[in-house]
Amino acid sequence: MDFLKMMKQAKQMQEQMGSLQEQIVDIEVEGSAGAGLVTVTLNGKGDMKSLAIDPSLMKEDEKEILEDLIIAAHTEARAKVEQAIQEKTQDLMGGLGLPADMKLPF
Repeated sequence: MDFLKMMKQAKQMQEQMGSLQEQIVDIEVEGSAGAGLVTVTLNGKGDMKSLAIDPSLMKEDEKEILEDLIIAAHTEARAKVEQAIQEKTQDLMGGLGLPADMKLPF
């Protein structure tokens, strides 16, 4: 591989990385728990955008259940964010002809 081609690919990758970072911010995913009684929405940066709790869980004696469901919903949403980022990164890598297992800095 010649040096000029490598430099061109590096510049292209840098431009696409900027685009990827913008796309990541626009990602929104939901995680839910308790058959949908608790729903958490996160953006691509992992910031919580919304939390929905079914009113039936608003009982003092179910406080621990509610806390566990919020954590479970957040965990599910976080896993979905990571999956979406991984998919977008793989799309980027495939377009550049780079190894699929190459890690990109975020």
